[in-house]
Amino acid sequence: MEAQTVHLFVLDTMSDWEPGYAIAGINQPVYQRNPGRYVVRTVGPTRDPVRTMGGITILPDVALDELRAEDSAMLILPGAASWDEGAHADAVDKAREFLAAGVPVAAICGATGALARAGMLNDRPHTSNAVEYLNWQDGYTGAEHYAGSPALRDGDLITASGTAPVDFARAIFERLELYAPEALDAWYALYKHNDPAGFYKLVELEQAASA
Repeated sequence: MEAQTVHLFVLDTMSDWEPGYAIAGINQPVYQRNPGRYVVRTVGPTRDPVRTMGGITILPDVALDELRAEDSAMLILPGAASWDEGAHADAVDKAREFLAAGVPVAAICGATGALARAGMLNDRPHTSNAVEYLNWQDGYTGAEHYAGSPALRDGDLITASGTAPVDFARAIFERLELYAPEALDAWYALYKHNDPAGFYKLVELEQAASA
């Protein structure tokens, strides 16, 4: 089985922590329903290096204008200070293209603000850092659909608060059907609630899979 690609948009000032749980889980086959089903590749505004908020330099695998929805299983848009500066309209256009093609898009923190400015959240359930943050965005009129939860999945669109990387990852895992429900519940118990029972359950599931 050829692996499907999950694309992570990487950009200057990217909030390193926001996609971390998600991409690690996707790229790590342990506990997965179908190990190796997905791989993670980075896509940048161009192929030029970008530098994250944490000072990490990333060389993108592909440029945004090379990315096609039919070649992707999901597009992840992490937060970054540059979203609020009005940058990356082409990435928002790409997200719209993906959703129109039935390919999931997952946006967190500042990326939700960019989608809001483009009017993409006006008619569907969504969340973000706060409704006040979205109300600040020109083009946003969707406050009646704002949920206020840490993360929310509405069909092929996932939105999340920048303070909820674990919930963001869980929503992504659910949409990709990455883990069986029992494994996902254990993963969430461990990483969201620091519950040791989640760790022991994951170990049990790993041992059973390798038996």
